[in-house]
Amino acid sequence: MQPSALVVFLLLFGLVTVVGFLAAHWRKADLNQLHEWALGGRRFGTWVTWFLLGGDLYTAYTFIAIPALVFGAGAIGFFAIPYTIIAYPLVFAVLPRFWRIAHRHNYVTGADFVRGRYGSRLLGLLVALTGVLATMPYIALQLVGIEVVIAALGFPTRGWMGDLPLIIAFGVLAAYTYTGGLRAPALIAVVKDLLIYATVVTAIIVIPHELGGLGKIFDSVPASKLLLAAPAAGTLGSYSAFATLALGSALALFVYPHALTSTFAADSAKTLARNMALMPAYSAALGLIALLGFMAIASGVDKVPGYAGYFQHYSGNFAVPALFMTSFPGWFVGMAFAAIAIGALVPAAIMSIASANLWARSVYREYLRPDCSDADEARQAKLVSLVVKLGALVFVLSLPATYAINLQLLGGIWVIQTVPAIVFGLYTRWFHRWALALGWLAGMVMGSWLEIGLGFKGAVYPLRLFGTIVPTYIALLTLIVNIALAVALTVLFRTLGVANGIDETTGADPRAIA
Repeated sequence: MQPSALVVFLLLFGLVTVVGFLAAHWRKADLNQLHEWALGGRRFGTWVTWFLLGGDLYTAYTFIAIPALVFGAGAIGFFAIPYTIIAYPLVFAVLPRFWRIAHRHNYVTGADFVRGRYGSRLLGLLVALTGVLATMPYIALQLVGIEVVIAALGFPTRGWMGDLPLIIAFGVLAAYTYTGGLRAPALIAVVKDLLIYATVVTAIIVIPHELGGLGKIFDSVPASKLLLAAPAAGTLGSYSAFATLALGSALALFVYPHALTSTFAADSAKTLARNMALMPAYSAALGLIALLGFMAIASGVDKVPGYAGYFQHYSGNFAVPALFMTSFPGWFVGMAFAAIAIGALVPAAIMSIASANLWARSVYREYLRPDCSDADEARQAKLVSLVVKLGALVFVLSLPATYAINLQLLGGIWVIQTVPAIVFGLYTRWFHRWALALGWLAGMVMGSWLEIGLGFKGAVYPLRLFGTIVPTYIALLTLIVNIALAVALTVLFRTLGVANGIDETTGADPRAIA
């Protein structure tokens, strides 16, 4: 344990804890209203939305798992960069429209919109349950990021003493999320982003200088990791895997409940449009963060005496902490570790709020207490936000760290099945509600089955197509099946004259467009 690193880490962690509790008094409002507690009253301007979306989307997966993938598997890990480049132009067109509809009808979640658009409580429930299911392993992954950093600070990695710091960290998170709602991660995200940018810029300057320059770093990376391997005869190999991972991840990104929560919290559609134009700046930072994986290879951190046990326990997830510990003085290591830990706390808070919204609005109010008061609905959301965090904590403490990361890949496979109902529904009411539900079911079952067949060791399925093996991200493959089935069944149900519900966003005409 480096005392200076621990002191700086604790000071910065204490700072964000204070900020989190003070957030309840920022833009003071009645937090017994769900839209105030969960969406900050829909009053976040350009800069707050910028930090909130950045804190929401760039998580411990970005700062720990992406460099770990580059460290272990090489160039395939860089799929995360084109996927964000693809995503932002798509959501530039989609999210402002979504915000206007949600604001007009007081929708808090994507499931709210689906229920109202298709006049289907069942379809809204399916979208809600999918969102919670896909978010749980994502929250667990944030815990893994904090767990790795705490271990790197010198705390035990096993036993109750090893679990105690993690329990304390998420106890604090649960407390200020309960009291401040979305205001807490919104304020903390400002601190988090400043720390992350300072850490990344410093690392990208200092570490290459210490290692002899970027040229030497790339020279030290094995050829098998430096570039995507050329496909063998009869297969598209890593080429199709890289492309489908990027495209599938881009399509799934903004149907995650936490992404929609940050979106609905903006004060206007123009604010969202401005942010989508600015968000590619985070993609530049992501590229630099991914390069840390190559720097870890060049520095040989996995061969440092005393680190073997950590790499064995946390796999490549320990690469970035080890790289910082061998490259910087203790005080900077403490700052960097605090940036990673806070970078996990912010999205974990937003994810738990998003899951709680889905429960309170789409399950509790819709099925259990239709006549509940606004205060009762908000109280349910606050309580469930605690339950979700506790579930993620139990999940991480009971399973190996690497398992959580592999299971997280299921998140994208599950949540992408809501794209037809949510995204298509923004532009057309042509799809039949029962066709969308059955398409969702097919995608969920097929995606889960294929992932189980891979033993949760990856998310790329070796699809055989016209005699050629086309490795394909399961999420994209199952989405195609989902859409094809929804189209075919919509034609069938329309031909048979099956009732299609009433669209509350436009009135009784099922053919109308919002």
